[in-house]
Amino acid sequence: MPSFLYIPGNRRKMLDKTASLPADAFILDLEDSVPASEKAAARVLVCEYASKISKGRAWVRTNAPDSPEFDDDLSATVGSPGIAGYFIPKVDSVEQVRAIDETFGKLERERKLEPQSAKLILTAESARAVLFCHAIVTASPRVVSIVFGGARDADLMNDLGCSWSSDGPELMHARQHMLLQARAAGIKMPLDGAYADVRDDEGFVSDSMLSRRLGYRGRMLIHPNQIDLARRAYGRNAEEIDYYERVLTAFEEAKGRGEAATTVDGRMIDEAMASAARRALQQEQDII
Repeated sequence: MPSFLYIPGNRRKMLDKTASLPADAFILDLEDSVPASEKAAARVLVCEYASKISKGRAWVRTNAPDSPEFDDDLSATVGSPGIAGYFIPKVDSVEQVRAIDETFGKLERERKLEPQSAKLILTAESARAVLFCHAIVTASPRVVSIVFGGARDADLMNDLGCSWSSDGPELMHARQHMLLQARAAGIKMPLDGAYADVRDDEGFVSDSMLSRRLGYRGRMLIHPNQIDLARRAYGRNAEEIDYYERVLTAFEEAKGRGEAATTVDGRMIDEAMASAARRALQQEQDII
């Protein structure tokens, strides 16, 4: 699930386009892209369109948990048909996550919903969120992923007081640290943040390929033109899939002969390499 496209929750014309866009999922936004005067109306539109988007593809980004809008976001949307889960911005403590979990639990009980039915994806937008990522994502079983909020001129960059580059040292330690913490916590699909320059396709592709090499499994998008680019960058190409399939076939045949290793294309294949091939192929099927 490499492509998550933001859609402003107050823009009906843009919401209408979700039916024709190939993004893996849509983030129906109630936060930054919606002015305060339109947030109430946006909640109604988000519920309306979530039910029209195919199953598992409609997510809601709420306002920050410490904002006066957060409780209204949840009250208006929890239990609405079609909502796969929630992106929660600006989370940087275990206490916050536990409080959010309790709020969702209360609404689920009141509305007779399945317990723990609301999945959460958090966004790391501060130095504290990155540093304590492991504790934060393990504070609730609802948390299925976390986003590295490393967009240019965004909150994390400003909190760190650093400048920005795609592949330079400024954010690289934080980008790798959060990934390590998330993976250690059992997060299967850590996600990278948005690439802000929607006109820079070359830069977007380069940054996404770097992101994939680091271990991220997808990213946030802010323009439809980025969808196909992201899917190609994070997905396996036909050549890679063919190789991993041949690895598994050859290894199973070797085991059938009582052998613990074999070779494919001149490379030694043992259980570790076979396991890596299984993971690579499974990742192509995984959804959050």
